[in-house]
Amino acid sequence: MSGSARPTYVLTVDCPDGPGLIHAVSGFLFERSGNILELQQYENHREGRFFQRIEFEVLGDVPAERLREEFAEVAERYRMHWQLRAADAPCRILIMVSKDGHCLNDLLFRWRSGGLQIDVPLIVSNHRDLEQLAASYDVPFQHLPVTGATKADAEARLLDLVEAEQIDLVVLARYMQILSDDLCTRLAGRAINIHHSFLPSFKGAKPYHQAFDRGVKLVGATAHYVTGALDEGPIIEQDVLRVDHRASVEDMVAAGRDVEAQVLSRAVRWHAQTRILLNGHKTVVFR
Repeated sequence: MSGSARPTYVLTVDCPDGPGLIHAVSGFLFERSGNILELQQYENHREGRFFQRIEFEVLGDVPAERLREEFAEVAERYRMHWQLRAADAPCRILIMVSKDGHCLNDLLFRWRSGGLQIDVPLIVSNHRDLEQLAASYDVPFQHLPVTGATKADAEARLLDLVEAEQIDLVVLARYMQILSDDLCTRLAGRAINIHHSFLPSFKGAKPYHQAFDRGVKLVGATAHYVTGALDEGPIIEQDVLRVDHRASVEDMVAAGRDVEAQVLSRAVRWHAQTRILLNGHKTVVFR
């Protein structure tokens, strides 16, 4: 952020590429005494689409709602998908977990230490193993057990919580349940998952043990938006750590936990800062 007391906003734009787009947006800001603090853009020439993220400040007390109303005419003219929000507004996230707490603990620590622009009003889990961890950060914990018979009811309850808590983003921080196609559709573009990058080679239980048995030399993680296609949603961030023949299974598991936590936190940070735009089955990430 600029450190200025002036209202600061973020505007993101996704639309068909063509002449006049940059002038239309920058001209709109100029007419309202907007001062651009950060500007990034990307032209996807192959698919003919234009993406832009602008962080700007304005003179005087100009509410976001007024800017949205006035920008709507520009957006309609150029067939824009767009979003305008206060730059310092925290993203309200609901974290879902099962039994592994490394990603949850990392997110909560970064949040409490000021490293993430988020609020965490609720943690949801299908087990009670991490209830004390949630309590240590003074975050409400909701136990939602899931079986074949209760899955539909549990997902309906989850959607009720998302609405009641005004959640902007659902984060699956090692939540080991497959979401239904309907729930994935309802949360499209606002649910992020993290998993190891041994897929599709090593599926199912104990993937690190399978990787160890095959002598894998790279341990990685992938953060992506959730879709009905299991673990195939638009990728936000990936990273790897190199291991060698000396690494034990325990070493590989520890390395995997580290990289999973780091990759997930980056994906959440960029989403919270409105730095990610969907580009079909891919993403544009303005870091």
